[in-house]
Amino acid sequence: MAKTPDGKNTSGRGQRELKVKVKTARGRKLSSTRWLQRQLNDPYVKRAQAEGYRGRAAFKVMEIDDKYRFLVPGARVVDLGCAPGGWLQVAVPRINALGEKVGKKQGRIIGVDLQEVEPLAGAEIHVLDFLEDEADEKVKAWLGGPADVVMSDMAAASSGHKQTDHLRIMALCEAAAYFAFDVLEQGGTFVAKVLAGGAEGDMQKVLKTNFTKVAHFKPPASRSDSSEKFVVATGFRG
Repeated sequence: MAKTPDGKNTSGRGQRELKVKVKTARGRKLSSTRWLQRQLNDPYVKRAQAEGYRGRAAFKVMEIDDKYRFLVPGARVVDLGCAPGGWLQVAVPRINALGEKVGKKQGRIIGVDLQEVEPLAGAEIHVLDFLEDEADEKVKAWLGGPADVVMSDMAAASSGHKQTDHLRIMALCEAAAYFAFDVLEQGGTFVAKVLAGGAEGDMQKVLKTNFTKVAHFKPPASRSDSSEKFVVATGFRG
C-alpha cells in the first residue's frame, strides 16, 4: 500500500482523475484563469477532443436529439450560427447526409454563420447573416425546398451583465424563430438556446401559436452553473 512521505495513505487516489490547476499568469485576468481551469477539467471537453468533435456543444445536440428525435434520415436541416461545426458533425450521420445508411433516405444540412467555418463532409456551409433580406429564400434555394428542422446554438457575446446577456440571447432566439417560420415545412421542428429569465415568456407565447408542442430541456452537457436551456418546438403549423 503506497504512502506519502508524511505517512498518509494514497490508496484509491489512482481511481480518481486528478484536477488540473492553472496558475494565474501575468496579464491574465482571474476570470480567464478560472475559465481555462474549468475547460481543462471539463469531462465533455475531454470527450470532444477524444472523439474528434469540434467542441463540447456537440454533446448538447446529441442529448436533445436523443430525447426528441428530430434528426432523422432524410431530414433537411438548417444550423444557424453553425461555427465551429460541432452540431453539424452530429447531424450529418443522423440525417444520413452522406448516404451511408443503405435503404434510408438521404438528408441534407445547410450551416450558416457570419464567419468562415472549416468544411465538413456531408454539410454545405455558407457565410451568411440570416437576418439580411432574402436570407430565407437563399437557404431554401440551397436546400432545394423548405426545411424540416431549424436549429441554433447561437449566443451573443457576454457583456458580464446577467440581465443584458439574457435580453441579447432572447433577441437572437426570437430572430431565429421568425427565420424558422419563413423556411420550415409544415410539421417541422425548431430548436434554439435560451437563457432562464424573465423575457422568455413572450417567446413561448409566439412559439405556442406557431407549433403544436413547445418544451424546454436542459441537456446534461450544459454546465450545471449555466442558466442556458433549449426550447424544442415541434409540429410547425405552417
